[in-house]
Amino acid sequence: MQVTVRQFANMLHLNIVCDSISASERLIMVPDICRPGLQFAGYFDVFAYERPQLIGKTEMLFLKSLDPDIRRERLERYFSYELPCVIIARGMECPDEMILMARSRDVPVYGTKEVTAAFSAYAMEYLAEAFAPHETHHGVLMDVFGVGVMITGDSGVGKSECALELINHGHQLVADDVVDVSRIGISLYGEAPEMVRDLMELRGVGIVDVKKIYGIGAVERRKKLDLIIQIALWQDGKNYDRLGRADLTETILGIDVPLLEVPVRPGRSLATIVEIAARRWALSKEGYDAAEELDRRLHDRYMSKV
Repeated sequence: MQVTVRQFANMLHLNIVCDSISASERLIMVPDICRPGLQFAGYFDVFAYERPQLIGKTEMLFLKSLDPDIRRERLERYFSYELPCVIIARGMECPDEMILMARSRDVPVYGTKEVTAAFSAYAMEYLAEAFAPHETHHGVLMDVFGVGVMITGDSGVGKSECALELINHGHQLVADDVVDVSRIGISLYGEAPEMVRDLMELRGVGIVDVKKIYGIGAVERRKKLDLIIQIALWQDGKNYDRLGRADLTETILGIDVPLLEVPVRPGRSLATIVEIAARRWALSKEGYDAAEELDRRLHDRYMSKV
């Protein structure tokens, strides 16, 4: 993934201090920020020059405290690298000599009124999302009791109908039919492509705008993916897990996601099953396992008769 400096500046609402004709072509290729305090102190052996350069109050006061000749030498060396851009935080004024050197190297300089730490956090979050690996999956993503549940299965098995029933129960739709999954750190997040956001397809009815019909509380833009429920038609003779101890997972972008297989028969309330599965997953994260509780009860009864 690549992000241009112009995109970066626009998304973070930066003010132009020194523009560059190459800002729309300059690329940010690393999802990180560099604060060049060590470089202003003269240490360039390790310098992450390929990252956006963020100058805070500490760096600026130190730079201004230097002897003019030393400051000029440090800035000349600093701008000799291929910097993508420089951002000055806290609404501080950019020194004239920095503007002159940035213009000579065609390096864009921006300003923000945000404090340095806050802007760094915003920038890192934006870059992490922009550079996150993505995969597209066929399914329906719902927020059920705060648990991100992706319902999968063959076409026509009833995923959207199940999602509609869940919405009627007060849960939130994130994506129907197409789920764009991205990995940020060790977590997966799903959302709908912008073209079909808040929309759902119901066979025999057509396209339904969930947000318009149910209100803004019925939809959610993005949700962490916690659990996958795979719906499949019931097969006679197949050995289904009855205790919930199969420990199945599906690997998405290198992350193992718990997987629950749910066989479908006429008359089963899929929405209720999904709700129970979500609550069970939440309890398991707190250390409770109903199957282990059953084992304990059987053991206690057996031991009491020995």
